[in-house]
Amino acid sequence: MTSVAENPRQTDERDAGQINRLSEGFYVFRLQNIRVLLHHGMIATALAVTMVPWAHAQGGWQPDKPVEIIVPTGAGGNNDKMARLIQRILQDQKLVTTPVVVMNRPGGNQQLGFVYLNQRPGDGHYFIYATPTVFSNELNGVTQQHYTEFTPLALLVVENTVLSVRSGGSISNLRDLVIRLRADPQAVSFAMPARGGVPHLTLAAAMKASGVDVRRLKVVVFKTNGESLTALAGGHVDVMVSSVSSVLAQAAAGTVRMIGLAAPQRMTGIASTVPTFREQGIDSTGVTAWRGVFGPKGLSPAQVAFWDDTFTKVVETDDWKKQLQENDLAWQYRRSRDFAKYLENDYAATRAAHTEIGLTR
Repeated sequence: MTSVAENPRQTDERDAGQINRLSEGFYVFRLQNIRVLLHHGMIATALAVTMVPWAHAQGGWQPDKPVEIIVPTGAGGNNDKMARLIQRILQDQKLVTTPVVVMNRPGGNQQLGFVYLNQRPGDGHYFIYATPTVFSNELNGVTQQHYTEFTPLALLVVENTVLSVRSGGSISNLRDLVIRLRADPQAVSFAMPARGGVPHLTLAAAMKASGVDVRRLKVVVFKTNGESLTALAGGHVDVMVSSVSSVLAQAAAGTVRMIGLAAPQRMTGIASTVPTFREQGIDSTGVTAWRGVFGPKGLSPAQVAFWDDTFTKVVETDDWKKQLQENDLAWQYRRSRDFAKYLENDYAATRAAHTEIGLTR
């Protein structure tokens, strides 16, 4: 029997239809005004090419160059230590496949770090380890940048504020401190990392409730809590106002004594012996001392989604849980959307606190 040869045009159109059907659900392979000449291995190659962008789209955005963690305070402080813990977890757990670096950019009451961040709009390779100073700088007139000009990524930690003195000093409790300040508001010097930040607001609220003229308090600002500790140990300042975790090691070693905790109730662990402000007759529980992560403005939903998933994995690691346990910190993690809602409420409360003690400009 004589075989009938197929019409080349019909064969080409049939092959083209097969490619379209095979690629359905990925990318439709269309040839306009071009004769289809793909057969066997060439068809497989064409399909592989069409699947590459699909696979990338399914994976979403991920870093393709070094990631930079910005710390708006100096090296060696508590914020720096937490940022380097994040760096280590990201690398050790291979949550980010590109290099991760920590860059300290102190200055301007922590504002220089935020200026640097927003010079990179839309770039998901940069984020800053932030504190409520991002609120206070705007409220105090240090900057006109509102916190909403950045992209909230994750709430990581909420800490309590404590007042500490060097062991063997003349101030033994908050009552002694208040007596001195009522007589002379400048009789005692206070070390803290930022003017108008959470330590400053917490101190001012407590002293105002005690009848002290808070506008005359002697505040000494240092770049890090580490520098504040050095000044306290050397007798250059009388009291250090900071997060509890910043002084736990020194308190355990006996070189520093915590005399008052700004919290509704006592903590556990090493800090369990520290009485609250209210226990010592001061009707104040302080201001929320959160720690979180912001990206620059203009991040895409895909970039935010990547960091949502990544930070969720960070806080589930044993290293992170160990850090919380050692510093007596409660689990406070919130993803980007919930962090944004948290910030909205906390900004309103912080603004009210600033106004109440006369710090808002």
